[in-house]
Amino acid sequence: MRTLTLLASCLVLAACQSTDSSKVPWLTTPDTHSFARPGEVRSSHLSLNLSLDFEAKVATGWVTHELIRDDQTAPFVVDTNELSILAVTDGKGQELTWELAADQGEWRGRPLTVTLGKSTKKVRIRYATSPFSEAMQWLAPEQTNDKEKPFLFTQGQAILTRSWIPLQDSPAIRVTWDARIKAPEGMSTVMSAQYRKETDRLKEGSSTRFEMSRPVPSYLIALACGKLTALPISGRCAVWAEPGMIQSAAAELSDLERMVEACEELFGPYRWGRYDVLFLPPSFPFGGMENPCMTFATPTILAGDKSLVALIAHELAHSWSGNLVTNATWRDFWLNEGFTVYLEQRIMEHVYGRDRAVMEIALGMQGLQQELRELPEADQILHIDLTDRNPDDGMTAVAYDKGAAFLRRLEQVFGRDRMDTFLREWFDEHAFRSLTTDTFLAFLDERLLSSDYERAAQIDINKWVKGGGLPGDAPIPDSERFAAVDAAVASFLGGSPAGEIDTTDWVTQQWLRFLSGIKKPSTEQLAALDGAFEFTRSGNSEVLSAWLAIATRHGYHKADARLDLFLMTVGRRKFLVPLYQAVLDSDGGKERALSIYKRARMRYHAVSQRTLDEMLGYKPGE
Repeated sequence: MRTLTLLASCLVLAACQSTDSSKVPWLTTPDTHSFARPGEVRSSHLSLNLSLDFEAKVATGWVTHELIRDDQTAPFVVDTNELSILAVTDGKGQELTWELAADQGEWRGRPLTVTLGKSTKKVRIRYATSPFSEAMQWLAPEQTNDKEKPFLFTQGQAILTRSWIPLQDSPAIRVTWDARIKAPEGMSTVMSAQYRKETDRLKEGSSTRFEMSRPVPSYLIALACGKLTALPISGRCAVWAEPGMIQSAAAELSDLERMVEACEELFGPYRWGRYDVLFLPPSFPFGGMENPCMTFATPTILAGDKSLVALIAHELAHSWSGNLVTNATWRDFWLNEGFTVYLEQRIMEHVYGRDRAVMEIALGMQGLQQELRELPEADQILHIDLTDRNPDDGMTAVAYDKGAAFLRRLEQVFGRDRMDTFLREWFDEHAFRSLTTDTFLAFLDERLLSSDYERAAQIDINKWVKGGGLPGDAPIPDSERFAAVDAAVASFLGGSPAGEIDTTDWVTQQWLRFLSGIKKPSTEQLAALDGAFEFTRSGNSEVLSAWLAIATRHGYHKADARLDLFLMTVGRRKFLVPLYQAVLDSDGGKERALSIYKRARMRYHAVSQRTLDEMLGYKPGE
């Protein structure tokens, strides 16, 4: 079986390097979020050489693209955003004619069009990034955990890589790559690569080389640099973090190898070599980012009891769904995230038991149903139309939790064994490819639906994929632990003292369920809860965030100082949006929200800033 899998991977890699775009059908799918024309000329490999300047907050150097030219008369078109293009040459150092168009809009950036000679096979672009590059967050020492050295990380998803590398920034275009990164003395550089080697000691710093031999989409090229150290978990897994955080991070992820083994047992071999996790400073805008070989993670999951490691299971699962088999356009985003949430839930069940997985599913579905009540019907569709919209608009619970519910429904109808076989075939036969929803639906029909028409009739595929809302047959499992929590909520709201609630052995998911059930509490009730359970002093970011939203919305002012501190130190968008909304919903909320935001904004990543600027009506510079 392993021989067949390796052979399939080799065939796919050959297809990725094909000189005939008709044999690479995903390249002909229009991507409205990129200026690239990959059906004519595309990059197959890029070599990156950059120097990092932490004082100026810029990176300077060059990128060399190796080209596949299906149309010998066509130019090479790449995406850029806030980049200074200094020179463009061919593989022999000869200057090429190029044009950088006017800015095409806030998120699109500017296309760079390079005229190619008859024999041009390589294009080298010398450039410098901007201090305002949306993908790059440069942090001062005081914004890090140890507060000793500055820090840099990049975040490419969805279309931000074009703001630190001039390249064809579409998930349909996969490249292999290598890099040489020069950094100041005393700092370590890591990237989403299979191979890393610290090489030359320079006069003022050091140089590190990287290599990725598997073709990946542009948004999965990632870099971080700071004072970092690593601890091994197994022969292929390690945790990276600042020295002051490394012990707690490694302890929290001691089950990392078990998670990888569980996913291999369920869905086939891990094809990326290493699997490491890097903990970033708290300004990171997401819970995690599934960069190949090295997940970038928020320190807010370090709860001390492994209760939040589902996030790592999620990012690991992307090694199959998302990194191995990728959405070809951002309207197909659910193919990444819906599959990954489903796999995450299976990993959690395999490693931590069914009760834990059921609670995770129930909380996800609860959040989905709440979000569906707020989204327009057009945005409730898995195969969402994102024409002329920022692709971030499609990154809602619909792609994640509705997508996963669709796969759980397929499992419910066809049985787990058949579903697992189907998923392994999907990953094995489409490895290292970027695909559309239509491709998936055709494969689903061929391998599952048409094999059993009686069972297939039990699920309306069109309603699930192209309809709004949540179909009535969505599977939502019952949790005995949540039933006990709901009873505790009813007892408290009925007048029972908070201190009499039996919370023995409760885990994070139960606390979140409890807090979500406290509707319209009085300040006296909130004070009683805080006195009994010390929510305002909680070190668990999930529980604390949920508590602060309730306390703020309902006027419990003893939590105000903790809210301010949280918003000033944490940049995870999942927490920021509901907390700022809670402030807006409170008395005098708009003025208070803007007061906090003006002080905290510089600490947030551009992804979070964009969301909150719109939410709060804030215009930078005013």
